Amino acid sequence: MLLGDVIARLDDEVVAMEALVGLGDLALVTEVEAAAAREGLTAGGFAARAVSLFSAGASDDDWVSLIGTIGRAEDPGGACLKGMLAYALRPAQAAPACGHAGRG
Repeated sequence: MLLGDVIARLDDEVVAMEALVGLGDLALVTEVEAAAAREGLTAGGFAARAVSLFSAGASDDDWVSLIGTIGRAEDPGGACLKGMLAYALRPAQAAPACGHAGRG
């Protein structure tokens, strides 16, 4: 499956939630549920939004790291989601000096 296909599938809230649960990482699920609750989202909605946030705002280094992780993974979709969730769960970046908001 191509990376674009994986991303397109994970952009769906239901698919993202199934993939999140399928990771078998209870600590990550708990962290996602807490972050989702703070933002008024479901865990699946947060996971799908994480995919969109990564796709729109990740640096070249973030992409290279993700692609390397996916390339070594037995479950590329799970690795992709896990990497994108890690990106979305990072503390918010400080707003740039030009006044544009950082990623939310």
